[in-house]
Amino acid sequence: MSQVPDLAVELAGIRLANPVIAASGTFGYGEEFARFVDLKRIGGIVVKGTSALPISGNEPPRLFPTPSGMINSIGLENVGVDSFVRDKMPFLRQAGCSVFVNVFGSSEDEYIEVVEKLNECAGIDAYELNISCPNTKYGGMVFGTSARLTQDLTSKVKDRSRRPLIVKLSPNVTDIAELARAAEDGGADALTVANTFLAMAIDADTLKPRIHTVTGGLSGPAIRPIVLRMVYQCVQAVKIPVIGLGGIVTAEDAVEYFLAGATAVQIGTANFHDPRATLHVLAGLSKFLAKRGMRSVTELVGKMRAWDG
Repeated sequence: MSQVPDLAVELAGIRLANPVIAASGTFGYGEEFARFVDLKRIGGIVVKGTSALPISGNEPPRLFPTPSGMINSIGLENVGVDSFVRDKMPFLRQAGCSVFVNVFGSSEDEYIEVVEKLNECAGIDAYELNISCPNTKYGGMVFGTSARLTQDLTSKVKDRSRRPLIVKLSPNVTDIAELARAAEDGGADALTVANTFLAMAIDADTLKPRIHTVTGGLSGPAIRPIVLRMVYQCVQAVKIPVIGLGGIVTAEDAVEYFLAGATAVQIGTANFHDPRATLHVLAGLSKFLAKRGMRSVTELVGKMRAWDG
């Protein structure tokens, strides 16, 4: 009888049963997907972005399907940190998988406020810092497009955090490796690469933008080749682990990220098409390893082969 491959990985000191994680903003607070997915079977959940105060989000239309992807402009709608701790964490503590809380704010103080409140809440494994937010103190400059702001924010939040800190990088930059190094220098324990790409679409019949805010974030298979390159660049640039996120639909998609050096992957847009996408990727990954006689998923990490000569 062939040996069942070991899918366990260690990420920033956290042991995950497997490297397949549901991405923030695509899996709600876990409870919404519990009737489709046995949450104990996946590696973890990154919950919706959490802010100091509740946010109602942008006006519709907020979603638009594109060729091999989707544009969204949800506007970071969420219940706020107090309601999250009170109403959402009781379920998540019983989910049976690792729980990561995506944190955002428009100023360093807001990020710190959220993290300090979460520090007092049991059942959270790590924080994922969403740095694709405008810093109101710097004229609306997005934290994640400035290496200096990225390092400063990461450092200040890390100083207040009682848990590992994962920084989610924006792909809307010239040099993703520079931002990766800035986050590492600020004390990040891991990176998520990457968030969505700024995009837009127009209805030729109505002459109106497809999204109420005109622009939104592009995700899905269309961005996978670009993000895969970014993951590879970040792995080469830093020593901390990297989580690959962008257009993963199949196990083979995930394998590409592992070969590029990712320690774990997040499944995002695929959850909208198939709420069991995480389980399909997980099952396919196990079959992929078994077929090749690999004992552990870690045998794939960073093992992309170079062409001879």
